Amino acid sequence: MEYYHHSINKMAMFMVILVLAIDVTMVLGQGTRVGFYSSTCPRAESIVQSTVRAHFQSDPTVAPGILRMHFHDCFVLGCDGSILIEGSDAERTAIPNRNLRGFDVIEDAKKQIEAICPGVVSCADILALAARDSVVATRGLTWSVPTGRRDGRVSRAADAGNLPAFFDSVDVQKQKFTAKGLNTQDLVALTGAHTIGTAGCAVIRGRLFNFNSTGGPDPSIDATFLPQLQALCPQNGDAARRVALDTGSANNFDTSYFSNLRNGRGVLESDQKLWTDASTKVFVQRFLGIRGLLGLTFGVEFGRSMVKMSNIEVKTGTNGEIRKVCSAIN
Repeated sequence: MEYYHHSINKMAMFMVILVLAIDVTMVLGQGTRVGFYSSTCPRAESIVQSTVRAHFQSDPTVAPGILRMHFHDCFVLGCDGSILIEGSDAERTAIPNRNLRGFDVIEDAKKQIEAICPGVVSCADILALAARDSVVATRGLTWSVPTGRRDGRVSRAADAGNLPAFFDSVDVQKQKFTAKGLNTQDLVALTGAHTIGTAGCAVIRGRLFNFNSTGGPDPSIDATFLPQLQALCPQNGDAARRVALDTGSANNFDTSYFSNLRNGRGVLESDQKLWTDASTKVFVQRFLGIRGLLGLTFGVEFGRSMVKMSNIEVKTGTNGEIRKVCSAIN
């Protein structure tokens, strides 16, 4: 009996160590850790936070812009700030990146940080922190951001060709996320960022008037919602006109976006498919807390998925550099 209890105690201790190891891995990520600048530049995070808040107050569109920018940065060559580099053939010139917003916010924060901690804080980390602070600015939940990334020295438009697209099937979306170490729950959670932000009529109009060359609308669009979208994006109207991705509460980071999918009111084709495909629908339902399913708190899970995404192929240690300005390599 004594041996039996001893074995149980050893097993319990092993389980505690295992849980702690998992927690540490989540905090550390791939060579990053929470509080990386606590001694070398203790004001870094607060400067990013105040800069995002100041810009957001004068222009709320910077919040979804920065969040999208971080996503596009991580999916191309990893989270290394390569999206921030200027140049005739740089990443930010690629078609999916041409409407990105918030570059001035990152440069503003970088300038302030360089004034007190020169050569210490990477642009990649500033972008990761600013993405979190953009969610908080729109009344979303916060999370701890692991830092310690270094900036990449390469930025090519051609590398942005495999970003998730508005017309992608769920299978293609899952393939693109899996290639980055992200699972189906991460896909649904991170796409939930569309609870804020807009899309241009150019990427919406096809499913309103000539879906898959049928000459008619996408049948998955709610019948009462279709005329509203058609009025916002007329067949021969302005292709650059912007439409809110979450018509329920476009300025709040909440679960309204998922309610829209359930009701056939997803604005993007790729978004609505998350409800019509069984493998992703279950996560939409869990974020909505539908009875009979184990619920998931969207804000919490979004933060966890953002931490996973923010550690894609990061450069740490002696890899990369710390840029003096975010728009150019040293």
